[in-house]
Amino acid sequence: MMDDAPLDIKALRDAVAALGRALRVYEHADNLDADVFETLRAGVIQSFEVAYEVAWKMMKRWLEINVSPTLFEGTTKKELFRHAAENHLIADTVPWFDFHRSRNITEHTYNLTNAKIAAELARKFFLEVTDFLTRLERRL
Repeated sequence: MMDDAPLDIKALRDAVAALGRALRVYEHADNLDADVFETLRAGVIQSFEVAYEVAWKMMKRWLEINVSPTLFEGTTKKELFRHAAENHLIADTVPWFDFHRSRNITEHTYNLTNAKIAAELARKFFLEVTDFLTRLERRL
């Protein structure tokens, strides 16, 4: 370990839990008014965005502490995800590339089609980020 400061993963735990709650409500909201349903979907997307941001930053911080404090400065997300996979923090980089693309789309363009795609991807992201959190907890 290159840094004596422990990695505080509370923010990641909280973000993953919030995403899980948002998904549970959204998945049981089939017969709601369209406006309420759209608001719930927006909540899922927002929870996805927060959890994604916290997750990649946590990956980067773990790598800085455990691999190199300077190697990851200015690195792309794709490179970061590759290093995370090499260090067994994530199982596969491809889904994370998709999450990154979706995050960029939701950040810059909001329309119904993108919202539906992002909400569906949030379900997949929840599984992957939960796995990442479990792997991270085992390595602390």
